[in-house]
Parts: sequence; C-alpha cells; structure tokens
Amino acid sequence: MIFKNFKLPITIIILTVGIVLGIQIEKIFSGDSLREGSEKFNAVLSLTQKNYLEEVDTQKLVESAISGLLEQLDPHSVYIPAEDLSTIEESFRGDFEGIGIEFQIVNDTLTVVSPISGGPSDALGIQPGDRITKINKVSAIGITNDQVREKLRGPSGSEVNITIIRNGIKDPIDYKIIRDKIPILSVDTHYLIDKNTGYISVSRFAETTFQEVKDALDDLKLKGMKQLIIDLRGNPGGYLNQAFQITDLFIEGKKKIVYTEGRKAEFNEEYYSSVEYPYEQIPLIIIVNEGSASASEILAGAIQDWDRGIIVGETTFGKGLVQRQYDLPDNSAIRLTIAQYYTPSGRLIQRNYKDKENREEYYEEIEGRNEKEGENINHSVEKDSTRQMFKTNGGRIVYGGGGITPDYIVKADELTEYTSLLLRNNVFYQFILNYLDNNGNLIKNNFSSLENFRATFNLMDSDIKNFISFAESKGVKYNKEQFDNDFGYINERLKAQIARNYWQNEGWYSVLLNDDKQVKTALSLFKEAKNLAKLK
Repeated sequence: MIFKNFKLPITIIILTVGIVLGIQIEKIFSGDSLREGSEKFNAVLSLTQKNYLEEVDTQKLVESAISGLLEQLDPHSVYIPAEDLSTIEESFRGDFEGIGIEFQIVNDTLTVVSPISGGPSDALGIQPGDRITKINKVSAIGITNDQVREKLRGPSGSEVNITIIRNGIKDPIDYKIIRDKIPILSVDTHYLIDKNTGYISVSRFAETTFQEVKDALDDLKLKGMKQLIIDLRGNPGGYLNQAFQITDLFIEGKKKIVYTEGRKAEFNEEYYSSVEYPYEQIPLIIIVNEGSASASEILAGAIQDWDRGIIVGETTFGKGLVQRQYDLPDNSAIRLTIAQYYTPSGRLIQRNYKDKENREEYYEEIEGRNEKEGENINHSVEKDSTRQMFKTNGGRIVYGGGGITPDYIVKADELTEYTSLLLRNNVFYQFILNYLDNNGNLIKNNFSSLENFRATFNLMDSDIKNFISFAESKGVKYNKEQFDNDFGYINERLKAQIARNYWQNEGWYSVLLNDDKQVKTALSLFKEAKNLAKLK
C-alpha cells in the first residue's frame, strides 16, 4: 500500500499536466504564433521536469499533452503510441508472420481454435482443439496472449517447435513449424445461402479487401450466384480507396461514388466508377448496423444514392471524417482528420460531435437510438429530424449528417443478461471444446458434409442440461425465463461452434445466420431490390 500511495501523485501529475496542456493548446496556437506556442509548451515541460516535487516521466507527459491536443479537435483524430502502431498497421496491411493459428487461452492452456487456411500450421495438420503444452521445449501452461504472440510470431523462414496434446491420441505430438507470412483476411466467409443467393461477410477494409471481395464474387458466380447479400455489420471501415473500388464492382458507367472536401484544396478528391464488371446487374442487398462505419458507409451510401440496391438493418455509426497518418520520430504516429467525405447525392455521413462533452458521450450515443422497425424505402422515419434532406438518383428522399439509415429497418434481437454472461465468460466455446473431446468421432463419422450437418444435427436434451450445468460451474447462474427466451440463439450458437470446428467460418456463419432476423428480411427483398435498380 505504501508503494501504491507513493506512485499515485506521479500518475495524477502526468494526467493533469497533459490534460491542462491539451485544453490550453487551442488557445496557445490561436492567440500566438506556432513558434511562440511551442516555446510556451517547452517552458512548461522544462519547469515541470526540473522543479516538480517528484521525478516525472517526460515521455508520458508529452504523450498526454499530444492526446489532450487531439481531443480538442474531433473524436477520430488520435495519437498512436509506438508500441501499438505495428499491431494496428498489421491489421490493415492484411498479413503478419508466424505459424498461422487462431487461439484462445482456456483454463491456462493455449488452445487452437482454428489453423489459418493455407498457413504452415494448416499444412502440417494441426487441428482445432489441439492444446499446445510446450513451445521450444518450455512449458506453455499459464501463458498469456501477449506471450503467445511473442513466442509464435517471427520472421518468415524461422522455425519454432511446439508440443501438442490431441484428444484421442495417447502421446504428445511434436511439430517443427517453419514460420511464414500469414494473411489477415477481411472477407470472413463467402458461400451460397441457397442455390441463387451469395453471401459475403466483410469485417474491415484493409489493403487486400478489394481483391478478396472480387475473388469471392468470382467463386460465387461459378457456383451459380444470381443475387447477393453483403454483410457489413460491425465493420469499422478502413481504407477509402478499397471502399470505392469495391463499390465500383456493382455500379455501371462513370458515376460518382464518393468525394472528399477539406480545408486545404489538396485534400479534395472525387472517386468515380470506371471499370466494367459482371456484377453490375445482380440484385444487391447490404446489411448494416451501428457498428458499420467509415468505408462501410461509403459503400452503403453510394449503393443507396444510386438506387443500386437495398440497405437493411440499423442506422450506421455516422463517421464521415477522413484521417491521414503522420509518423513521428519515435515510431509513434498521429492520425489527423484532413477532410470530410460525402456520398454521391452530397450527403455528409458524419454525425454531430461538437455538442458532446467528451468522446465517451459521442461513442455511447449510438446505443440510445430508438428506431422504428419496418419499411423505410422513402425514409419517412427521419422526416421529423433536423438532418439535411437529399434525393437519390431515382428521387427518393434520404438524409445526411447521421450515418446511413436503412431502407428497411430491422433490429437485431436483444439478448438477455443470462446469454450476455454466457458470451462474456466464453462458455459456448469452452463447453463445445469439452463436448468434442467426448463426441468428436461421432460428428466425423456421421456428418460427411456441412449441408448434412446443418440439416440433420441437433443437440440432445441431455446435452442442453449439461450445458446449463457447465455454465453454472463457470459462474453463470441458470435463469429459466431468460434461457427459454434466448433458447433459439443459444442452441444455434452451440451448433455453430461445432460446425466451425470442422468447416471453419463457413460452418460458423451458415449455421448461426440460419435464424438471423436481418438476414431473413434481406432474403425476402430481392424482387424489390431488382425493381429499385431497374435491372432486367
């Protein structure tokens, strides 16, 4: 306790000085010249460093001041510390170097959720459910997530030795794995929901997303796709150029897709469709929610403005600001808003942030939306708002300044507290891991294909009772009313967890989406999507 009390004033002074400096920065730079403002900041920093009661961490003071400065601008201008930058860039670059597994730490044991398709672990036959007990002959029991990445990632061509325990195999198995470049895919899955309907789930807009989407479309077309659902739920966005290239896949001729305007003319840009693709005449539906932002809204907004397809789901996040990254000398960076983007009709997608007290209020605002479900093709839901009105290519009214409001508003089912606790405590995955230890051979022997599994597999009543007991052992007390309310979702998620073990993401999505209200609505609207786009 004495040590903690001694450290507390240092933390407080770092935060306080940083916040004060950040708050004052706008006044400094508007009232004085940039040089005078810099001198004032350096003077405060120097006086603090030399004379403060305790020794201070100058680097933390500087970083707090930078963060405070950016917080005076907008919610999306941010400082990225050096230790975080490589991970963030990796996710948008679309690859990393390592052994290629998705993993979880379950009961202190490193467990393979799935080998990444085409990676070195996949090539060696490492399987979902394998427990990695040693890395380079050192015990991996009790390992942390950060330690896993530290030990299993490394340059392509380097080697790492692991020991695994596999259910049904008596002795541990040793593997020597040569690390390689591992793709971070932004298309989570693509498959045919039925003989005519393609489904593509896109989780981000990274450097490789356009090519991934095009490859998925080409594959679906070969399999007989006649109409398409693109799922952008929870997609936070990414690269603008990827969004407009993907939009170009579906919009014919030379039509404006998105444009940007900034304070400086050099940041004003316009993007038009230009390449002819075979997907310009297929009926199209896009599913969005409050987690769909930025590049997702560029795609959905252009499709809506050109009446090219129907938007289904819940109103999107409302991020219409463009950031540019500027690297700093210590390998940290800032992402600074340089422009706003607009849909083809002239809509600014960015919702108001200037009347919010802080960033927390801005981000929490989307959770309080109370949208009326139903058909909204002429956007009467928004007619009483203060948002500016625009018109689509076909003359429909749409509104700017608050994200993309769907043409059909369909809310996702709200889960009870009981099911939320099951998710937070990772109960579904842990239960199915144990279930497959005992029943894995039965699944393999009786279900030769995903289609057969989806159509005929059902958990028995005894399995459900075991699940309830297992959840209680993990601290989730049984609530019969809430369990019964969510039973459909709970049952489907357990089944999807099993399917993922054998058929990866296609298994997961094709089972879990089977009872998805937003997907069901999308499937019923293709005739209207075709008529809206005036397709032959």
